[in-house]
Amino acid sequence: MSARPIDEPNRASSQLELLFDLTFVVAVAAVTAQLAHEIIEGHALAGIVPFLQVFFAIWWAWMNFTWFASSYDTDDVAYRLLTMVQMAGVLVLAAGVPAATEHANFSFVTLGYVIMRIGLVVQWLRAGLEDPARRRTALRYAVGISVVTAGWMYHSMAAPVTAELPLFLLLAVLELAVPPWAERAEPTTWHPHHIAERYGLFTIILLGESVLAASRGVAAALETTEISSPFVMIAVSGLVVLFALWWLYFLVKAGEGLSDRRDRSYLWGYGHYGIFAALAALGAGLEVAVEQSGHVITAGPLMVGYAVAIPVGVFLMLLWIVHARVVAESVIHPVLLSACAVVVLALPLAAPLIGVHGVVAAIAASCVLSVAVTIALNNVRVSAPDFGTERGWRRIRAAQEAPE
Repeated sequence: MSARPIDEPNRASSQLELLFDLTFVVAVAAVTAQLAHEIIEGHALAGIVPFLQVFFAIWWAWMNFTWFASSYDTDDVAYRLLTMVQMAGVLVLAAGVPAATEHANFSFVTLGYVIMRIGLVVQWLRAGLEDPARRRTALRYAVGISVVTAGWMYHSMAAPVTAELPLFLLLAVLELAVPPWAERAEPTTWHPHHIAERYGLFTIILLGESVLAASRGVAAALETTEISSPFVMIAVSGLVVLFALWWLYFLVKAGEGLSDRRDRSYLWGYGHYGIFAALAALGAGLEVAVEQSGHVITAGPLMVGYAVAIPVGVFLMLLWIVHARVVAESVIHPVLLSACAVVVLALPLAAPLIGVHGVVAAIAASCVLSVAVTIALNNVRVSAPDFGTERGWRRIRAAQEAPE
């Protein structure tokens, strides 16, 4: 298991990585469905904390495998079998989502997480054995992951109820601290373009989960009512919102930025937790919005409107913040995204007047406008590189003052 080169040309995701991602489709679908159920019952605030906790386990397990594979994807028999062990852990975790979100019982979620970590620890031990140059780094990862995993087991089985959330936050911080501590010994050779592609693929998975969640809402609505104009408006607007967010995310090419600024990769990678969680929560919000168009639910229009608006607003605000750390010149204007986020977050206040369908349609229109303005500004910048700069304004003034 030798380290793969940082500058390996044409590095792309392997078929095994794509198969691995499919198991996360199950886990994300489970946690999204539970959040949608909590919103429908009018318990959105009570459901958001378990959602974020379980989603952290899903996201962090995916993160660990992805960055390890970027450095040590040998694709031999041992590597494939240990990856299968981690996939089994994901499926066990997914089976424990209902108990975790409804009853704060994290036993099965923790069991699945532990199975995944066992597979990863064995991978790191193997890397430490077969890659002497980075042996200290690999052993640090193995030790750090093992210690924190023991903490998760205590959290699940013996921690007092009152200490559950504080202990979770402490363990989450420790998890995030393991990679910077381990990499201080000798950095691993993760591939920047491969990492950027893997994050993009997971973004597409989460957008697909939102489509799946919305389709569940469509099915539930059609069971009790015929197709109505609010139903059609929400369904179409939801698809437009997802398409606009996809467009905005993939305007940014993070591979080159990660290559030039490897030291900033932690904030970029960790910041995606908020982006990914927002996309998953958006799926739950769209499911509820579509379902309420067909029959009465406990959640009021204001809550349903914010179930869609908050994830969209968080996504827009985090998109520029996360990418600005690695991209030298962002193609997304921060003022534009911030203004769009503010408008989106204010729209649900009009739900009593225009209905949930009107709110979702207005959110879609705001996102479309952001995409259109962003594309227009980028076209201007490409055709006039000095546009908006002091040198550009001097050229404009000189042209205006020149004699005809």
